[in-house]
Amino acid sequence: MNVYGIVGWKNSGKTTLVERLVIEITGRGFSVSTIKHAHHTFDVDHKGKDSYRHRSAGASEVLLVSRNRWALMHENRGEAEPPLADLLAKLSPVDLVLVEGYKRDPHPKIEARKSNSDQEILALEDPMIRAIAAGYTLDDAPVPTFDIDDIAAIAGFILQEAGLV
Repeated sequence: MNVYGIVGWKNSGKTTLVERLVIEITGRGFSVSTIKHAHHTFDVDHKGKDSYRHRSAGASEVLLVSRNRWALMHENRGEAEPPLADLLAKLSPVDLVLVEGYKRDPHPKIEARKSNSDQEILALEDPMIRAIAAGYTLDDAPVPTFDIDDIAAIAGFILQEAGLV
């Protein structure tokens, strides 16, 4: 499975970039899945709902199924967060998996930079960052740069890097 990451500091435009890339790449006929890393506690379930009650009662996993979709919720219950490779193994086969976050993992990535900030340029330290998508002009970037709004060019770069075109 081809994996490509979108990384950056908080509020750098990662989620918007991933969303726009999914639209562009699926529009070109490729199948895409995504993984989003969250640094905080999150819940996709709601208190009082049956599935929430199952988890609250101590279920390790709850598979919620309807006609339109299904979702598997797994409780770590004190276990370490699983590595990205383990999570990728849980996905159905697709042409490309876009990963938002996991900035320290060793897969190819694009760094998102919505605005010029004092945050360090991650590409200076991470050889797996192959390009930067920025909302401003970057002088002396260590990798190719794209305008963060040039989704067609960024998608083309990722598809070429992944060997899909």
